Amino acid sequence: MVLRHQVAVLRRQVGRPDLNDGDRVLLAALARLLPRSSWGSFTVTPATLLRWHRRLLARRWTYPRRRPGRPCTRNAIRAAVLRLARENPTWGYQRISGELARVGVTVPPSTVRDILKRVGLGPAPRRTGPTWAQFLKAQAEGIIACDLFHVDTVFLKRI
Repeated sequence: MVLRHQVAVLRRQVGRPDLNDGDRVLLAALARLLPRSSWGSFTVTPATLLRWHRRLLARRWTYPRRRPGRPCTRNAIRAAVLRLARENPTWGYQRISGELARVGVTVPPSTVRDILKRVGLGPAPRRTGPTWAQFLKAQAEGIIACDLFHVDTVFLKRI
């Protein structure tokens, strides 16, 4: 009774005990050895002891969690993509992907695009045909000469 009264006095004076992981493991292990009727002598509630024990078992039998999502591209593949893109500036995403497939490395063109975009390299320039500015300059006369008016004739034909 003296011990119970001392524990009751201590519980009134001290708010919450500061337990570390070692204390929790020891108390959870001792709780397994003692019958449930004597769990009242602990400074924590039986529900807390059970929660600690469940966590201890979960830590023992579960595997560490992996990050969700797709795994990152390996550094060797990233280096190969960047090397091919820098050595061959006219190659596009499909061509780089195809060249890597020839040596046995399967990399989708979308992954090649993402790798090049992160480094700041854009898609390969067009190899044939004029640029957009050159196209507009060449077609400017035709666009300006276009007549946007129509005339209805006497025979109801539109010119």
